[in-house]
Amino acid sequence: MRIGRFFAISMMALLIGACASTGEQRAADEIRCRGYGFRKGTDAFSKCLLDVDLNRDADRRASLNYPYGWGPGLYGGRPWRYW
Repeated sequence: MRIGRFFAISMMALLIGACASTGEQRAADEIRCRGYGFRKGTDAFSKCLLDVDLNRDADRRASLNYPYGWGPGLYGGRPWRYW
């Protein structure tokens, strides 16, 4: 019984800890763009933030399309190659 309770509590802590608030995410994006050399308040900086956000959305959509990491070329793709 103790092992089951420990497992349940650890899974809850893992799930709660994996969520990032939008403020934390924005701060991480700003740090990332500053690391690329962009200065805050410029058009290039805002474009960098937009690109980071669009890339995150594209990754999220891709993971929804192929939840197990299998792309269209492995399972579920066309049965022939480019003949």
